[in-house]
Amino acid sequence: MAIEEIAETADTRDTTGIAETAETAAAAVTYPIAPGYQVNVRSGPGTSYKIVKVLPYNSRVPIRCQRRGQKVSGPYGTSDIWDSIAAGQYVSDAYVKTGSDGFVTTPCG
Repeated sequence: MAIEEIAETADTRDTTGIAETAETAAAAVTYPIAPGYQVNVRSGPGTSYKIVKVLPYNSRVPIRCQRRGQKVSGPYGTSDIWDSIAAGQYVSDAYVKTGSDGFVTTPCG
């Protein structure tokens, strides 16, 4: 009888906040910018996009999503992956220590 009650409770749970919770948790993780670098934050995934701001030395950034763009060489190799750190703000993954040569989060939509 107790098992049936648990199953009924699980079936009626409200799951509307699960996506928001996952996104919030992902944003709580930050990654270090390469030591000794001030990194340009651009409005899009390439060096031809406008510089929005410059990250100071020893910065850490959240990665909201990632997308392919211009290939850039940096302290962590050459990559065409750009990390979205906020709406309309991108940094080259070649300057972010993610521990991976590929995507570490979802592609930008």
